[in-house]
Amino acid sequence: MSTAAASHLSPAFPERAAWGTADKLRAWQQAALTAYLRAAPRDFLAVATPGAGKTTYALRLATELLGRGTVSAVTIVAPTEHLKTQWAEAAARVGIHIDPKFSNSSARHSSEYDGVALTYAQVASKPALHRTRTEAAPTLVILDEIHHGGDALSWGDAIREAFEPATRRLALTGTPFRSDTSPIPFVTYAEGADGIRRSSADYTYGYAEALRDGVVRPVLFLAYGGAMRWRTKAGDEIAARLGEMLTKDAMAQAWRTALDPKGEWIPSVLAAADKRLTEVRRGVPDAGGLVIASNQTAARAYARILESLTGEKVTLVLSDDAGSSARIEEYSSNDSRWMVAVRMVSEGVDVPRLCVGVYATSTSTPLFFAQAVGRFVRARRRGETASVFLPSVPVILEHAARLEDERDHALDRVTDQDSAASMWAEEDALVDAANRTARTPDVDQLTFEALESDAEFDHVLFDAKQFGLNAVVGSEEEQEYLGLPGLLEPDQMAVLLHERQTAQHGRRPRKAEQPVSAHRALAAQRQELNKLVAAYARKKGTPHGVVHNELRRACGGPALDEATSEQVTARVDKIRAWFVGRR
Repeated sequence: MSTAAASHLSPAFPERAAWGTADKLRAWQQAALTAYLRAAPRDFLAVATPGAGKTTYALRLATELLGRGTVSAVTIVAPTEHLKTQWAEAAARVGIHIDPKFSNSSARHSSEYDGVALTYAQVASKPALHRTRTEAAPTLVILDEIHHGGDALSWGDAIREAFEPATRRLALTGTPFRSDTSPIPFVTYAEGADGIRRSSADYTYGYAEALRDGVVRPVLFLAYGGAMRWRTKAGDEIAARLGEMLTKDAMAQAWRTALDPKGEWIPSVLAAADKRLTEVRRGVPDAGGLVIASNQTAARAYARILESLTGEKVTLVLSDDAGSSARIEEYSSNDSRWMVAVRMVSEGVDVPRLCVGVYATSTSTPLFFAQAVGRFVRARRRGETASVFLPSVPVILEHAARLEDERDHALDRVTDQDSAASMWAEEDALVDAANRTARTPDVDQLTFEALESDAEFDHVLFDAKQFGLNAVVGSEEEQEYLGLPGLLEPDQMAVLLHERQTAQHGRRPRKAEQPVSAHRALAAQRQELNKLVAAYARKKGTPHGVVHNELRRACGGPALDEATSEQVTARVDKIRAWFVGRR
C-alpha cells in the first residue's frame, strides 16, 4: 500500500480512519462487509441492484484488507475504459491509489499506486502478464460486473489464468445471472428445477430491499405502441401493431421498425420524453435524460431529433474511449437536458441526475434491461421518481413487470391478479425465445426495410399495475400522464394515477355516445383496414376487391360501407394474422 494511503489508517482499526461521516456505510453494505469478514473467503460474489452502491462496498472492503495486511495490492477489472477511471477516482477518495492508465505494453505502474484498473478485454489480450502481476504480491481482485467474464469463452479462460493466484477475489454484479454454457470463473452455480445453472451469491441486495430503504427511486414505465409497416427480403410488405402477439421474426421486425429514426414512432416518443423531462425539472432542476440506442447510426439520428426539439446541444457518447469518458463526466456535472449513448452508458456509469430514460434499443435480455434501468434509479432525495419510456414489446414489458413486482413487494401492497406480474403469462414462450440471445434476431441480414411507423400511448406501469387507456400521441389523455409532478412520494403517485385513470374511464363512454365521435371512430377503422388491404394486395399481387371479399368470407358480415365497428375490427385482426402467416 502506498505511503499516502497508509497515512490515513489507524493501527487498531486501520480501515475506519479513511472513512468520514459522509462515507458511513448503508445497512446492506455493512451487513455484506460483516458477512465477508466473518467468513474470510477467497471468493465472494455480491449481487446488489444497480444504484445501491457496489463501488462503495467494494472499496470499504479493500481498505479493510489493505489495512489488515491481508493484501498489499488491488486489481480492479471493469467492462469499459470509462469505468476504470470512475473506479480510480472513487478509490482515491478513500485513500487507495489506482492507476486507470495502466497499459499491457508498458506492463508497469508507478510505485505511488496501490494497484491498477483494467478492462476485461485488456486482461484477455495478455492473461500471462496479469498472472505475473498477481503473483508478485498478495492481491485483492475486484471483478466488476463479473457476468462479462462470460461474454466470450476466451475472456473466461483469461480471467481464470490471470487471477487464479489472487489472495482474495470479490465479484460484483447488479443482477443474478444464468449459465447455459460455460460457467464464469470464481462463481458458484446452483442448478434449478428447470436444469439451468444460476449464480449463487454470497450476499444479495435486491431492488425491493433498496426501494424499501430509500436507496433507489421507484420507476414510472411509460409504454408506447403503434402501427408498423416494413418490407422483407422477398419484397413482401407486412403491417402489424407493436405489442401484439407475433412470431419471433415479426416481433423483431416490428420493433426495429419502431426504432427507425425515419419513421414517426421515435420522434413522437422522444418528444413525449422531453415533455416529461420538462415536468420533472420543475421539481428536480438538474434532472437529465438518457436515450439508450442500439448502434451509433441510430444514436446520431436520435441526437439530431432531440436537438431539433429542444434547441439544445445533446451529449453524444458513441464508443468506449477517453473522449467519451470526458463527455460523460462533463454531462454529469452540468445541467444540460439530454445524453444519447450506445451500450456503454447502460452499465455501471454513475450519473445520479439521470431521471428520464428512453429504451430505444433492441437488446432484450433481463440482465441488460436491469442494468439500463439502473442508470435512472439512484436516489438523491425523497420523492424523486424515475421515468422510463419503453416500446410495447412483450419481452420488455415482462422485464418491467418483474421489476415492478419487486417494488410492490417492497411496499407491502397486495398484488392484484391482473397485475403486471401475470399480464404476460401467456407469452412465456416468446419471452424465453427472446432471452436466449442478447439481441433480437439480426433483421439487417434479412435485408429488412422499415417503411413507416406511428406511435400511440399505451399505458403506464407503476406499483405493479397498469394505468391509462390507449391514446393518441399529443392527446389530453397522454399529457395527463406526461405532466405528473416530478417529486411525489410513491403513495402519492399511486393515488394520482388512480385518479387520472378513473377520470379517463369516466370521459370515454360519454364520447362514444356522441354520434359524431362514433362516426369518426368507424371511419378511422375503415381507413386502417383499407391501408392493410392495400398493403396485402401489393404483397400478393391481388386486386383490393379480391382481398376484401376474402375477408368477408372469413369473418362474415356485409360490405365494408355497411359493416359495424365490431365487424371491421374482426377483419383488421384477420388481415394482420394473414400478414404473419396465420390463416
